[in-house]
Amino acid sequence: MEHAEFNTGLLKFLNASPTPWHAVATMKSQLDAAGFEELDEKDDWSVDQNRSYYVIRNGSSIVAFRTGARDASASGIRMVGAHTDSPCLKVKPNPELRRKGFFQLGVEVYGGVLMNPWFDRDLSLAGRVTFLDGHNKVSDTLVDFRKPVAFIPSLAIHLDREANSSRTVNAQTDLPPVLMQVPDDDATSFNELLGQQIASESGTKVHKILGYELSFYDAQEAAVVGLRDNFIASARLDNLLSCYIGLQALLNTSGDEAALLVCNDHEEVGSMSSEGAQGPFLTAVLDRWCGAGKARAIARSMMISADNAHGVHPNYMDKHDENHGPVLNKGPVIKVNHNQRYATNSRSAAVYRHISDELGLPHQTFVVRSDMGCGSTIGPVTAANLGVTTLDIGVPQFGMHSIRELIGTEDGFTMFRVLAEFMQREQVL
Repeated sequence: MEHAEFNTGLLKFLNASPTPWHAVATMKSQLDAAGFEELDEKDDWSVDQNRSYYVIRNGSSIVAFRTGARDASASGIRMVGAHTDSPCLKVKPNPELRRKGFFQLGVEVYGGVLMNPWFDRDLSLAGRVTFLDGHNKVSDTLVDFRKPVAFIPSLAIHLDREANSSRTVNAQTDLPPVLMQVPDDDATSFNELLGQQIASESGTKVHKILGYELSFYDAQEAAVVGLRDNFIASARLDNLLSCYIGLQALLNTSGDEAALLVCNDHEEVGSMSSEGAQGPFLTAVLDRWCGAGKARAIARSMMISADNAHGVHPNYMDKHDENHGPVLNKGPVIKVNHNQRYATNSRSAAVYRHISDELGLPHQTFVVRSDMGCGSTIGPVTAANLGVTTLDIGVPQFGMHSIRELIGTEDGFTMFRVLAEFMQREQVL
């Protein structure tokens, strides 16, 4: 895969994946096209050597793997992990608000949202809807309004003279988006609007909406930006970028060695769910694949937890340790925290550095300032659950958890090349 092809595919992937369910559906379509076989957790499995499989849980988490030519207990598994979710605004179960003729929806903040950038953006709406169809059957479907359907207008500075110095955001009262104007006697329910949208998208007749998990998202598409096209700007770069990198690495391996990609939901809220990294999903897949040889396989395996890193911001350079300020387009970032907020150790970091150096590719290192708290990833959770040697790494970015984030155009492709090589190494530990 060439650099330009990689970035073109990345933009398409980002635009097609406004929610975790859409991201998994997009990955599924690429895996299907590459000849991967879907496994259902409800069925018996027959997992053979030199085959490729994937498993989906809840529609929002996925494990895809190649079994390789040798038994995994003898060869180990080259694993890459990422997460499908991003901070956003989710629609409440009883969301309708009618104020002065404006139809609004109540929202709940999901994850550590940087809230101010959500104002004055064109917003669309997407997610999963569970409904009763015309045959009295409970079904799920994905929905995506695609066009801008909502807006959260800022309060004019004339009405808040301190806006540039002390304005705060109240998540309950300040964030309900405006969708339309309605007459005073309007009784339209949000469920009715959802049913109409489903019928419009798929032709499916909805008898009754039973539930939904819907998120507002930035309707502006991902784009290459900068005077010299140095950057990619998009929503959900944290962490769909790593999902895409991991997927392309798995698809572009030789298949001779056992390799696995896991993309979990709910990382942004602690990973504690049936499909999150603290849940049993990955362990269950490995149990059924490796059987009695699982412990030996894990002892020979390595996990690379891929999640974006904080690039040093030219306007806020004092927020970084002076020797650990990653620069965009200067290579992926090995993330180190000796308090185990990241799972990197000297051995796992050495594996990545060695492969990267062999390929002549750059890499960087991040350590948070000693007087600041450190974020975390699925890395420590997965390492603790499996007992697997783990590395935390990520592409440097600006604006993490904003509605629109920024990365360099070089770093994603650089990490893809290293991970593709990692996934086909005969021995990694």
